[in-house]
Amino acid sequence: MTVSGNCHKVKSILTLLNLPYEWIELDTRKGETKTEDFLRINPNGKIPVLQISDETYISESNAILYYLARDTKFFSNDLLEQTRILEWMFFEQYSHEPFIAVNRWLLKFVPGTANAGQIANNHSKGTKALEVMEANLQNKDFFVGNRLTIADIALYAYSHVAEDGGFSFENFPFVRKWMHNVKNYPKMISIESKDTL
Repeated sequence: MTVSGNCHKVKSILTLLNLPYEWIELDTRKGETKTEDFLRINPNGKIPVLQISDETYISESNAILYYLARDTKFFSNDLLEQTRILEWMFFEQYSHEPFIAVNRWLLKFVPGTANAGQIANNHSKGTKALEVMEANLQNKDFFVGNRLTIADIALYAYSHVAEDGGFSFENFPFVRKWMHNVKNYPKMISIESKDTL
């Protein structure tokens, strides 16, 4: 689904690596990932899914990022850098995306479906994630090794549209600078960012 930040990650790495691919759109809101055919591909019923052979599929956006980038400049040969990249990718899935992306979904795509307490709780935890990012981006252009890696791609997918979920970047100058660096990285600018969930 074009509006999915997790799909945005996959489209980003495919574009950056000049890999040929066929993109198949599915609408999760219409139940297209809950069909019997799709559940054979991914029993979790979620997108994105990368098909790498007739019978082999990879789900989970960050696992797909790793699979595609592991032997490229967007990962690392250094064990400590590899670990730092994975730290940020786990942070994105546990401390960032559940709050920033969910508030964006609730406020932009299904307004009125959540109570104010849920939105406020998500906002507090999402802001904490941005504070952690801000502290780690001081005097750095990117998160690991001062170059674009899949850690940046993972975090950028929902950060760059966080304002749709009620988040402000007024107090996060280093995060703003980092988002500018990612957006303006060669080829990233060609990816339709505002369609992202």
